[in-house]
Amino acid sequence: MRCPYCSNADTQVKDSRPSEDGTSIRRRRVCSDCGGRFTTFERVQLRELTVLKKSGKKVPFDRDKLARSIQTAIRKRDLDPERVERLISGIVRQLESQVEGDISSDEIGHLVMEGLKQVDEVAYVRFASVYRDFKEAKDFEGFLSKLRRGEN
Repeated sequence: MRCPYCSNADTQVKDSRPSEDGTSIRRRRVCSDCGGRFTTFERVQLRELTVLKKSGKKVPFDRDKLARSIQTAIRKRDLDPERVERLISGIVRQLESQVEGDISSDEIGHLVMEGLKQVDEVAYVRFASVYRDFKEAKDFEGFLSKLRRGEN
């Protein structure tokens, strides 16, 4: 594993332990060159996933892109990183366990919405504003009124 600080390929694992949900191994590493410390995760990948975009283009599924979009939604929210990791892993497991074939970007967005609704309502609304392409304040008002009525 390359050091993210100096790109040295010689790093040592100092500690390994399973994640809370048991779906990955968390490894604490240290660089033998610069002494930088960082964490990596090792996960099982059940199958290759292909995402069918709204434009019709097919692209390989990118777990990091999913994580970035969730991180954007939860920015400045006080959420346990392990809980966020469980959310991401849960979404990926759901996608991998589906029938073979392409997965639509809408399907991924729907799973993220479901997960964020359970984790943090503010993050849920933030994600929804991008996913559902809110254009103005009344889009938020309509969404929030449906949320209060339990329709979302």
